[in-house]
Amino acid sequence: MSTVKDMLATYPADLGDIDRAKLTRCIEECITCAQACTACADACLSEGMVGDLATCIRTDMDCADICNTTASVLSRHTGYDADITRAMLQACAMACKACGDACERHADTHEHCRVCAEACRSCEQACTDLIQAMG
Repeated sequence: MSTVKDMLATYPADLGDIDRAKLTRCIEECITCAQACTACADACLSEGMVGDLATCIRTDMDCADICNTTASVLSRHTGYDADITRAMLQACAMACKACGDACERHADTHEHCRVCAEACRSCEQACTDLIQAMG
């Protein structure tokens, strides 16, 4: 069992009809993606042609921040607002798409960009799946 799943299981109130498996996966993917994007941005800064990677670094940093915030919002259930949650998920999916696209442009040259692009695609899908499950 994951820590995310364990924490959701300990929540004292009813979580309603939200799909716990999709919620768990989305929180975990957001955390994983944020870490991958942070590490990728740092790795890009260590490359010889940093100027060529400016867009990648920027989207990495934006995506990491948005993923971290989304994971935090998804982890709070008291006073839950479905509209805010949906907006956060949409923003996260959009950031992950942009970052995945930027990293894919460098994936053949930089392994860290390939790994990051994969994490972004997985998080984007998890956000989309949770949005669809919300109705």
